[in-house]
Amino acid sequence: MTRISVRGVAVASATAVTAVGAVVGVASGSEGPKVSTVDVAGATLLADVPTGAHAQTVSENLGRQANAQQVSADAAAKKAAEEAARQKAAADAQAKADAEKAAKAADEKRKADEEAANRAKARSALVADTTSYSAGSVQGLAASIIGDDSQFQCFSQIVKRESGWDYTATNSGSGAYGLVQALPGSKMSSAGSDWRTNPATQIKWGVNYMNDRYGSPCGAWSFWQSHHWY
Repeated sequence: MTRISVRGVAVASATAVTAVGAVVGVASGSEGPKVSTVDVAGATLLADVPTGAHAQTVSENLGRQANAQQVSADAAAKKAAEEAARQKAAADAQAKADAEKAAKAADEKRKADEEAANRAKARSALVADTTSYSAGSVQGLAASIIGDDSQFQCFSQIVKRESGWDYTATNSGSGAYGLVQALPGSKMSSAGSDWRTNPATQIKWGVNYMNDRYGSPCGAWSFWQSHHWY
């Protein structure tokens, strides 16, 4: 029931009461003091009922309030959605960064494992090469490479004193390496990249060195006997 309906009922009720009172008074023949009937309901309720332009203004105000509340609710919902999207984007970015970091760490570990395996393989190959040549076999190899027995004997005298026919011999003081104790050992790479493990490469380099510097292995041996180095 609207405000106007309630007030209408009140007015009707007040009017009815007044009318009944008048009838009762007449019927009883009472001539008591005259009662001045006042339309109380109309005076107090109908006066508050908005009419015309005032009613339109009230309606417009209510509409504006409803619109403002809706705008505020929409703004709050939009802000909440934006915050949720921001948090999701941040979480996705962190997950991506973590995944990339884990992938990088796994790749680095794989490379490290491969390098370790290659080093182990190289060490195994070196050991295999070392055990595959005896001093006697290395001497036979040198004799076949030099081809001249007298030059081989001179070469042998130097090698026996320099390394004892150990093609992995290393001088702890100077770092000289191999059969002929090349200093540094990397000089022998001019005869082959396998100079560390292949006695044939060392022999070839040593013979060439003696030929270039002293004319022959016997020339190198003659110098060595006087100076104990060559």
